[in-house]
Amino acid sequence: MSTYTVTTRTPASTVFGLCAVIVTGLLVVAPAIVGRGMIQDLFFILTMLTLAQFWNLLAGYGGLVSVGQQAFVGMGAYALFGAVILLGLDPVAAILVSGIAALILAVPTAYFAFRLQGAYFAIGTWVIAEVTRLSIAQWKAVGGGTGTSLPRSAMREMWGVEAIETLLGVRSSAARDILAYWLALALAVATIAGIYWLLRTKRGLALAAVRDNAEAAKSVGVDASRMKWIVFLVSAFGTGLAGGLIYLQKARISPDAAFSVTDWTAYVIFIVVIGGIGTIEGPIIGVLIFFLLQSLLADFGSWYLMILGLIGIAIMLFAPRGLWGLLSERTGLHLFPIRRRLTGGRFSDKET
Repeated sequence: MSTYTVTTRTPASTVFGLCAVIVTGLLVVAPAIVGRGMIQDLFFILTMLTLAQFWNLLAGYGGLVSVGQQAFVGMGAYALFGAVILLGLDPVAAILVSGIAALILAVPTAYFAFRLQGAYFAIGTWVIAEVTRLSIAQWKAVGGGTGTSLPRSAMREMWGVEAIETLLGVRSSAARDILAYWLALALAVATIAGIYWLLRTKRGLALAAVRDNAEAAKSVGVDASRMKWIVFLVSAFGTGLAGGLIYLQKARISPDAAFSVTDWTAYVIFIVVIGGIGTIEGPIIGVLIFFLLQSLLADFGSWYLMILGLIGIAIMLFAPRGLWGLLSERTGLHLFPIRRRLTGGRFSDKET
């Protein structure tokens, strides 16, 4: 009889996996090699990549196009500041509080937003984000509308800072940047690995079915409502963690900055769209292109945003699936393959 096995792995994905391990190892030791400015740039890339992957999970795989992700960034950031200032928690431990706070906010948000469809869903998430921003601006204990900073004592005594100072021979401020960078690297790697694992499970197949046609998915037994809840809550939790980490590194917060639709939603959507929505590879390419464009065009003032918009429109017109989608379509290359294939086909003399 012929024997087959089901696999998703390809030769290209195997080679890429080995390269990814090497690159991750180099990123881990980067603080011992490169300067503080490069570490800050890498921190920005990693945190934006994390935000992009979670928005891509929500919109690209779940079909839930939200323009209110800044609500979870801001809630996560303010939860961290509140936990440090009011509860005396160590800032590193308070990052977990960021994710939990964003998760709690996501429950009523989803309950309201899931009653809306299409553009109304997108607008509804933005309205909730604005209501959250206005509410947080009334929280006088963390600075109200003008914002506040993390206590210097908490920053000096933060877990791991002293060890990094001793290990790498750097000042306290540089050690804090390195610690934040390592946390961002761990979060980005865990995010990509977790999403890839999810997409390869039965829930991943169910999620794709719901995205493509919710009614058809229901007809074959998929609980569409449950899948939407899972994706929305996971995305909110991860976005909250990233928000807390971003403002831990900044050490200064204000409602307008923490709930900025431009910084935490528009840029993230741009990254996913130009890279390739509905793929894990897309946000990776998109964030690198975005960082390059930001570095080259940041001095152009308001023209910078206009140029980004024109580039985004051009990509949507000539490569609707993004740059990675265009490349994959022409070459058949998949670095994170999730499609199942039959392999084998050997024959055996035994009958079953």
